[in-house]
Formats: sequence, structure tokens, C-alpha cells
Amino acid sequence: MNPTGTTQLSVNVNKVALLRNTRHLGIPSVTRAAALCLQAGADGITIHPRPDERHIRSSDVQELADLMQNWPHQEFNIEGNPTQNLMDFIRQTRPHQATFVPDSEDQFTSDHGWDLQDVSVRDRLRPLIEECHGLGVRVSLFMDAEPALMPLAREVGADRIELYTEPYAAAWGTDQQQQQLQRFAAAAQAALDAGLGVNAGHDLNRDNLIDFARTVPGLQAVSIGHALIADALELGYASTVEAYLQCLRAAGRHA
Repeated sequence: MNPTGTTQLSVNVNKVALLRNTRHLGIPSVTRAAALCLQAGADGITIHPRPDERHIRSSDVQELADLMQNWPHQEFNIEGNPTQNLMDFIRQTRPHQATFVPDSEDQFTSDHGWDLQDVSVRDRLRPLIEECHGLGVRVSLFMDAEPALMPLAREVGADRIELYTEPYAAAWGTDQQQQQLQRFAAAAQAALDAGLGVNAGHDLNRDNLIDFARTVPGLQAVSIGHALIADALELGYASTVEAYLQCLRAAGRHA
């Protein structure tokens, strides 16, 4: 599912669900949005079902899992806090990947990675990761770009890490851009050295994606939602997915 040297594009459809939930008409359709993105060449679909169902609902999770059966070469990634509602969805649908994110239930959006220096956090995650592995599900941990934490992610059993990229996105176009790029490159290299795969996501967009994908080593997947869905409102799903794939091609990271 991930040829050597390529970076997959996973489309997060949470914001489609957020718009749908403002009315009781069932539109826009989350599954239709996902299907259109897959038809356009997206390598996967990501969702983050929160306990309050502010966007993705429980019914969406199963419907998307059913949809993904028609796309055996594309990946289904479910992210969330494994101490809340995530594990039930993992057990029910067995996606390709579970991304563990340390969100509180009322958190506005994901804004930090796991503090793996805390032994209690590692002890809490280890059996949940083992359970996912028993279900045949890969586990990625949402992490800040801190190289010293990467061996700890491997020690608890993670297969990949997802770099939390908002600090890079905030610095893009400023005199801090190169410093942040090198910070993320160093964290990715530390993850690779620890035997982990590398994903990334949060506030990546058509402006900042090329530099990131070109610079960060071993980048296997990017998960992009807010900016991509916002672009799709203007360009349509197919043109938007193609534009993001073109960014990855420009970085030498996609066929």
C-alpha cells in the first residue's frame, strides 16, 4: 500500500461531517465525499470520531468501513484517544491503521503529542497497542517533533508516529520556516533510526506541503483535512485531490 519512497495522501473527511451536522438533511454525504476523493486518486481516508460526535458519528465509522471494502488498496485510518471511544471503533471495523491522539474530550482540535517521558502514559498505551496488533491493526502515535521521544514510541510498540505539524505550518513563510523544517526532519530521522514509520498531519496545505514532503525523510503518509476540504468547496473534490497529489509529485514523493 505504500511503495518505497512515496508519500500517501489520506483525506480527513471530518469537516464534511461537521457541515452535514448543521442540518438534518444528511447532506453533504460523508461517504460520497470519501468515494469521490478515492476515485480522484487519494491513497486513503482518515476520520477522527470524537465522543461528542461533533462531526464524525458512530454510524459514519461503519459506513466508511463498508465503503473501504470496495477500495482494497487504499487505507482506512481511524484516529482518536484510545482511552475514550477509539478502541470500540477499532474492534468493530479493524481499519488498516489506528492513530492514537492524546485529546481531551472537550478539546477544540488536536494540539500536542503524547508525553512518553511519563511512565504512566507508556504503561497505559502499551496494552492498547498490543490489542490493536492482535486485531491486525497498525498503530501510529501522534507526536511532537522531539527526536528524543521516538525511541520511547518504539519501546511501547508503535509501528509509526504521526508528526504534529502545526508548528511548521505556523512558521511557513516566516524566518522560522527553515528552523522548523530542520526540526521536523531531525524528528523524522530519529523515528526512522528507531525503526518507526513516519506520518504527518495538521494544517498542511497546498502552500506548505511541497517543502515539507521534500525535506522530511521517510515520510510515508500525510493526513490532510481542514485545508483540503476548504479547497474542495472552491475546486471540487477531484481537482483538489489532484492538486495535493501534484504537490507530492513536485516534492518527488508520489507517482
